[in-house]
Amino acid sequence: MKQLYQDAKNIMKKDPAARNILEVIILYPGFHILIFHRIANFLYRHKLFFIARLISQIGRFITGIEIHPGAKIGKRLFIDHGMGIVIGETAEVGNDCTIYHQVTLGGTGKDKNKRHPTVGNNVMIGAGSKVLGPIKIGNNVKIGAGSVVLHNIENDSTVVGVPIDRIIKR
Repeated sequence: MKQLYQDAKNIMKKDPAARNILEVIILYPGFHILIFHRIANFLYRHKLFFIARLISQIGRFITGIEIHPGAKIGKRLFIDHGMGIVIGETAEVGNDCTIYHQVTLGGTGKDKNKRHPTVGNNVMIGAGSKVLGPIKIGNNVKIGAGSVVLHNIENDSTVVGVPIDRIIKR
């Protein structure tokens, strides 16, 4: 419960449209999917795969956001306008990240075992971006809207392009 309260407080802090925590808890699908995911991930880690996937799919139906129960999600994730987000089974998302709508943290179909990205702390992934494969996105990275990321990104960078063709170090 404490973790969910921190999630709600973080959403309120980052979203200028949020008026209070109660509004976030009742009305924000980005918060609702975190509840579904935390339950599904608990069940997944206890090898109750079917029920974990069922809860995940119910969350997807309600929110339009698909997070595989095996994905590892850090603290204080802010999913803004979450419709169409997909986060794969072996994806990892660090603490204090922001993900906008239509983002995919997915695989390329070429890899076995670890197939999805590892995203560091304090990362912002812009709307419509695709981050694909078992790559590492460093801390404090910003990925511009609509970008396609297929390679590792160093800490403290901003990347844009399809595929990324511009990297700005801060």
